[in-house]
Amino acid sequence: MSDSESLLTERVFADIKRIFFLREAKSEFVPGQTLVRYAGAVYDHEEVNAMVAAILNGWFGLGARAEEFETELAAHLGAAGGVLTNSGSSASLLAVAGLMSPALPDRLRPGDEIIAPACCFPTTINPSIVLGLTPVFIDIVPGTYTIDVDDLLRALSAATRAIIVHHTLGNPNEMAPIMEFAQRRNLFVIEDNCGTIGSEYDGRKTGSFGDLAFESFYPAHHLTIGEGGMALYNDERFARPLRSLRDWGRACFCRGDEQATLGACGQRFSHAIDGRAYDHKYLYSEIGYNLKPVEFQAAMGLAQLKKLPAFLAQRARNFARLHARLADLADVFILPESLPAAKASWFAFPLTIRAGAPFDRSAVTTFLEDRRIQTRPLLAGNILRHPAYRETRCRVVGELTNSDYLLHHAFFVGIYPGLGDREMDYIADVLQEFVQQRRK
Repeated sequence: MSDSESLLTERVFADIKRIFFLREAKSEFVPGQTLVRYAGAVYDHEEVNAMVAAILNGWFGLGARAEEFETELAAHLGAAGGVLTNSGSSASLLAVAGLMSPALPDRLRPGDEIIAPACCFPTTINPSIVLGLTPVFIDIVPGTYTIDVDDLLRALSAATRAIIVHHTLGNPNEMAPIMEFAQRRNLFVIEDNCGTIGSEYDGRKTGSFGDLAFESFYPAHHLTIGEGGMALYNDERFARPLRSLRDWGRACFCRGDEQATLGACGQRFSHAIDGRAYDHKYLYSEIGYNLKPVEFQAAMGLAQLKKLPAFLAQRARNFARLHARLADLADVFILPESLPAAKASWFAFPLTIRAGAPFDRSAVTTFLEDRRIQTRPLLAGNILRHPAYRETRCRVVGELTNSDYLLHHAFFVGIYPGLGDREMDYIADVLQEFVQQRRK
């Protein structure tokens, strides 16, 4: 870059920083007027300037920044490695497809059973359905929204090959007995770690327990790259199949911006089809997809990672403040809690209306929404009640009573880092007002 280009770039960076300064100066919270979002992206000039720098570099495909982001996030979570994708849904697809790769002698095959919670997000289970596995649905426990470990044994059959664990709204499941159960029976474990970065069980971060895990970087989640995700692996044998599946199924694993004629491996033309030399960049070893984001998204991710400790701390403060303010409403709401060995990095603040409360979900969420406080249902509740899943080939363990109850009686409000004490107190005040009116 020439001196004149560098000078212009620095001016652009300074102007972008000024824009964010002016926006921040204008921000003011007005109760009842300012929207209290359930979640949102928190970023400033640092992320935007990092993306601009990546764009000006002239390479949009994945390159050095993506590789660095994969390495840093995997290390942060304690995973062996990661493969960046264009969404958390794609990362989920990649994880399940990775378990079905021909590169694995013990791979999953269509018809094999995978145990999963009935109360989850659609993309927790969609790839298993689409790729021909048979979901076996079990219930979750209100309050913690975690798997009841006893249900795993009830779900087990001769066809069981895997378990998918969904850490609902960032609250860790009881991972020690889950992993012991899986290891004793040689079952694969996948962790749905979307909206969960920073959560721990027994001092170990979620996303590092299972054979595979997947993250989402949707704007609502703990960190964002606009849209994006990552499939994480804790066994190196998954590294190449996952990367191949993400990159059209090709056998080549050299980075996209690699410029050496023979590739980073030095063996680009040392492969053959039918005994004749063939370019490894166009040799295919998997039935794959194109699930890649672009390089400037990875640049944003690297800037977000530096802010992650502050993001997690603010989430924890918001959760604790709101929990304390709502303690005297525990007779009408089931307040969220974590298991003894768990340390949750909550994505949001879930509330479940107790049976016999003098109101229903529609009444309380309408009251909140009318006062500019966003609400959302607890993901899908019992996902099998939704039209898309009514003909899903599956097994169901028990009656799924809790998942059915959560479908109609649970919701959540926001605690993301863009909110603070003013917003938490406003949410609490509005909920207190609502309940007091209904108790009269």
